[in-house]
Amino acid sequence: MKIGVDTTFLVQMSLREHPGHIAAREEIDRRLEAGDLFVMAPQVASEWVHVVTDARRFEHPLSMAAALEKAQAWWGAREVEHVSPTPESMAQFWSWMNEFKLGRKRLLDTMLAATYFSHGVHAILSSNARDYTTFGCFHVISPD
Repeated sequence: MKIGVDTTFLVQMSLREHPGHIAAREEIDRRLEAGDLFVMAPQVASEWVHVVTDARRFEHPLSMAAALEKAQAWWGAREVEHVSPTPESMAQFWSWMNEFKLGRKRLLDTMLAATYFSHGVHAILSSNARDYTTFGCFHVISPD
C-alpha cells in the first residue's frame, strides 16, 4: 500500500522526547514489515526540518546539520517515493479550500493532501487526523 507521510508523524517518530515516539516507531516497523511504500512530498521534508530545529517547541531540538542529514536520509530511503505538486493537485487544492471554506492555517495541509490525492495516495500517516478527514477521501493512520 502507498501511504503518504505527514510532517506531524515524522516529528513524532524522529524525536525521542515526543510523547508518541514509541507508538510512531512501532507503526513504522509494522508498515515496513508489511512492505508498504511511503510517499513524501518535498514540503514535508522542509517543514520537518523547520519544526525539529525549533528550540521553542522542543527541549532538545536537532541542530540544522543533524536535521538536514536526517531529512536527506528519509528522502533517499528506498521505501520512499517522491511526489510533487502538479497542475491537477493545484486545481484540487483550490477546490478544497473553497468547498470547505478553509482558512490560512489549513493552506499547507490542504496542499499536501491535494498533492497526495492527485498521485493516487489515499492513506496518510499523521498524528493529526483532523487535517485530512475533512476531505472525506483519506484513511488516516494515527499511531497514538
